[in-house]
Amino acid sequence: MSLGPVHASIAAYYTERVRRFGATPLGVDWHSAPSQMLRFVQLLKGIDFTQPVSLHDVGCGYGALLDHLADRHPDAVLHYVGSDLSPEMIRRARRRWRARPDTRFDVAPAPCPDVDWSVASGVFNVNVDQPEAAWEEFVAATLSDMAAHSAFGFAVNFLDPAPGSGSPQFQPLYRVPAERWAAHCERAFGCEVELIRGYGLRESTLLARRRAPPS
Repeated sequence: MSLGPVHASIAAYYTERVRRFGATPLGVDWHSAPSQMLRFVQLLKGIDFTQPVSLHDVGCGYGALLDHLADRHPDAVLHYVGSDLSPEMIRRARRRWRARPDTRFDVAPAPCPDVDWSVASGVFNVNVDQPEAAWEEFVAATLSDMAAHSAFGFAVNFLDPAPGSGSPQFQPLYRVPAERWAAHCERAFGCEVELIRGYGLRESTLLARRRAPPS
């Protein structure tokens, strides 16, 4: 299945958002800065920032994760790569962070960088009028790319199903039991997977770690 139509629809959606709301949480379809920061905390829980680390921010938007990292991990030695399907997002991110060293922004889809960790905040949430099969192919392909190019692991989040529903819901928001994709990551990539919940939002963070090789 070609992901070109999915990528194009996502790019168009977020380009319209950032042109309308600018480099703000609303510009990347988050309701508020506090909820955006809370998600970042969960996504970064597996990373040891006391050691130099390389990080790929998938669906980086205007680079809000860098604000969080500067606040929470100001002494981290970090090589950062952000990628996004919206060229307008990347243009704004490059302008905001042009003076930050060891930082790069790429227009996706592009070859994934080989890094220690990859994270993606909310990239699966808004199904922009795509058929169920196409959207889940996009989810699977994104996870596969992150797993293939992340030496230590990766983290993503999923919206939980609405109360009373245990099935995936596709429009306008993709809500799914995160256990479904946790099992996929264990089976397809051989990862150790942890699901993080209970942080005040109706969602789950999937943290996948590479299994240590046998000694």
